[in-house]
Amino acid sequence: MDVAIIDYQMGNLRSVLRAWQAVGANSRIISCPSEIKDDDILVFPGQGAITDAIELLKKTTFDKVIKDWIANNKPFFGICLGLQALFEYSEEGDCECLGVFKGSVKRMNFSKEYKIPHMGWNNVDFKKDETLLKNIDTSDQFYFVHSYYVDTLDKDIIFGTTSYGGINFTSAIQKGNVFACQFHPEKSQSKGLQLYSNFLQFIKQNYGK
Repeated sequence: MDVAIIDYQMGNLRSVLRAWQAVGANSRIISCPSEIKDDDILVFPGQGAITDAIELLKKTTFDKVIKDWIANNKPFFGICLGLQALFEYSEEGDCECLGVFKGSVKRMNFSKEYKIPHMGWNNVDFKKDETLLKNIDTSDQFYFVHSYYVDTLDKDIIFGTTSYGGINFTSAIQKGNVFACQFHPEKSQSKGLQLYSNFLQFIKQNYGK
């Protein structure tokens, strides 16, 4: 299966590339929309400031491509900033985002006993899904690095939640063939790779790839 990873000129894309390759995907990094093939799985990883990422997406027209791709229910996997950018607004830089889903991205403001950024291993309370969560359960932990979190009232898209600082925030969403998570599967060792592998199988079953 072909995986196209969007180069947004921030972060270490090679680790994401290698992780998809490790689960058998034919993955590559792309820098412009013309490099996308119609049967790709489109992956948007993210680190850094969301203002810079959105500016680059607009400059390259990836913003329109992502919105159209998701609107057509084509396979999409968002990681960290690639989750946050899908919503309407972020408090980071007072930034208007892609608006694919309703909701906003808020800054973590906790008492001093909770460090910000939220960095390290934490649990994800997932919805049950036999394919996406094969060999994964709520006792497994995933790796987080973030100071902002998604706040959405759209319960239908929430696929996983995580507790930190006294709040239970959205850490994964899923709608049709679209999946995005706040944590980094490529940094989450065997369970992160299992999630990537499960997503490939999920798309095979549901998208006919």
